[in-house]
Parts: sequence; C-alpha cells; structure tokens
Amino acid sequence: MKKIIVGITGASGTTYAISLLKALHELPDVETHLVMSKWAVKNLELETELSLSEVKALADYTYNINDQGAAIASGSFLNAGMVIVPASMKTVAGIAYGFADNLIGRAADVCLKEQRKLIIVPRESPLSTIHLENLLKLSKMGVQIVPPIPAFYNQPKTIEDLVNHNTMKLLDSLGVNNDLSPRWQGDQK
Repeated sequence: MKKIIVGITGASGTTYAISLLKALHELPDVETHLVMSKWAVKNLELETELSLSEVKALADYTYNINDQGAAIASGSFLNAGMVIVPASMKTVAGIAYGFADNLIGRAADVCLKEQRKLIIVPRESPLSTIHLENLLKLSKMGVQIVPPIPAFYNQPKTIEDLVNHNTMKLLDSLGVNNDLSPRWQGDQK
C-alpha cells in the first residue's frame, strides 16, 4: 500500500487538491492522509461546491491541522511522500525555515529530515524575491516544485482539462501511473 500525505493550505486553487484526491481515491493500492489548514477549509467554501465532509471522504485518513501527535508527524510513519497543493507562501516560508507550527509544516519537515518525496504546488502570482528565494532553498533541499502552469499542446477545452494536466504531473512525480491528460507525442506535422 502506497501511503501519500496531502496537505491543503489557504492559497487559492483548492480545485487542484480536489483533483489529486479524486485521482488517488480511485487507486486501490494508494492510501491517502489528508490535512487541511483553516484557510484551506475557507477556500473550499469560496472556490467549490463541495462540502468539507465530501472532501474528507476522498481521503482514507484525515487529521486536524493542530494535531502535532498525528501519525504523519513522525518519521516512523513510512510513506511514499507528501504533496502540498495548493501551497501558500506562508507555508513555503515555514517549511524553508523549519517553522513546523502546524501539522502540514511538521509533516513536510519530517519528509525533509527522512529524505522522502516532498512536492509543493505554489499558488501565488506575481512571485516576490522572497517567494523565489524560499522556493529555491526548498528545491536545493530536494523538494520538487510543481507550479500549476497550464499546457496548451494538449488542446485543453475546459478548466478541468487544465487542472487534470497538473494532476497528471503530480501523479507522475509520485510514481503513480495515470492517463489523466494527453501527453506530448512529438511533433506530428
């Protein structure tokens, strides 16, 4: 069973997290562990039609943001990695400087210290020099930075097509086979 931690922060882009959770939910060999910040819960309300209980139902386990005693807060909790989607710049800064003041920060800190996969989907624009320096610092520590930048070679027709392309990239990064979005096949002209 592949255990994957999903952290959702208060940045705009909750739909990216929901897409990832839905894709992982369909896989019988994946177990998901979800933690959401209080602002993620607020953005869920503002940005989607889903209830908190519907989102929680997409995960196998859910945790309170303040539960520093949760399983995912320990290095002895073996997992295949963590995705923070979307990642606020506050969360990025906290991880970059080891300020594990909530369960998302602590679980990310554990991934770093245990040298496990950590993927961050930053959602901010424009990016300041501080944001870029924090992301660079994390990248140098082995964190994979996967901004939700749309591709157009696959001829997207809907917002869902754009979101699915990012979800495909996240699943690829986690080593999960998928066909959520058309892949580049080379120039066929």
